[in-house]
Amino acid sequence: MHPVAGSKVTQAHDAKSVRALLDLPEIRQFVSDLDELHWTGRPGFGSAVLVGAALVKAVYALPTWSRVARLIAEHDALRDAIGGAPSQWACYRFAAKLREHGDALANCIDSVLAKLHESKPEMGSTVAIDGSDLPAYANGMKYVRKGGPERKKFSDPDASWGHRSSISTRSGGGYYGFKVHCAVDTATGLPVAWQVRTAKDSEKAEVPGLLDEVGRRGFKVDIAVLDKGYDAEVIYSEIESRHIRPIIPLMKTKSVKDGKHKPPSCDHGEWTFAGSDVTRGASKWRCPAGECKPGSVWIKASRLHLLVPRSTDRFRQYYCQRGAVEREFGVLKHQWALLPLRVRRIERVRLHVDLTILATLAAAALAV
Repeated sequence: MHPVAGSKVTQAHDAKSVRALLDLPEIRQFVSDLDELHWTGRPGFGSAVLVGAALVKAVYALPTWSRVARLIAEHDALRDAIGGAPSQWACYRFAAKLREHGDALANCIDSVLAKLHESKPEMGSTVAIDGSDLPAYANGMKYVRKGGPERKKFSDPDASWGHRSSISTRSGGGYYGFKVHCAVDTATGLPVAWQVRTAKDSEKAEVPGLLDEVGRRGFKVDIAVLDKGYDAEVIYSEIESRHIRPIIPLMKTKSVKDGKHKPPSCDHGEWTFAGSDVTRGASKWRCPAGECKPGSVWIKASRLHLLVPRSTDRFRQYYCQRGAVEREFGVLKHQWALLPLRVRRIERVRLHVDLTILATLAAAALAV
């Protein structure tokens, strides 16, 4: 289950968990909204069966609809839980209709998050933001052959080349695919906003949109924690303009090497932090001996001088929470079938991400 449920045990792969997710009021409303659309086409399975198949795909961490259809066909308890055994083609048609009618899915995600927020009012006050790679379901070779020309045609034309860091036994470097950008609540480890872009798109450009989406969903963000890759003046300005305190370490730029980020100092030593005034947009520093005239100065908030100074324990405590977004990416990729991608084109990738995160949030909502 998800950490919000108070357990570190992996989500159970059984028909009872799928049935429980389908019985969640927000999921039942989603099914009802889909039924009201009166989709035309060949006779097939009802919305409840197909939504159940989507939940099976996430809960059992299955990468393709064909494997979902085979598992349901062979699993009596799963067939009873969702009310039928749809074919892979029925699942493909259902996914295509969901892409056409994305409002119903978006409303379902909003309602599940609202339920979680109601049970945990402090949720969303501190968020960690980062991006993670989603290699495309396509030939990732940059060249047609060794020493040959660069490849011009790819099986997923929406994807692009980007760079990813090394992790564990995987070395970093270029990859062909997409990137999911996510804002995660650090207390529960749950995603509260996300966006899918191609691999080449800048992570910095997604920060304002993610924070706006978190706010639209009713969360009041006080602190935003990001890694040093987001260390840019425009990011600080965007975050502060939303009355949110940024927690971002500094890169070693020329101004940092020159020591311009350090607190004021005098013959008595380095001055001490004496609090921040959000209205003034500045932090106060005092002479450690109290003998200087004036004995304190105000320093305007900027990239180099935050309202939560980097030298304070408070900054370090907040920054330690940044790991929440990394852990959530690992959970989504390895326990909820976010990877490997087995769909092409960015709209299909976005739907796959939305359905995977919906299942994650719904499972967390069952525990509240």
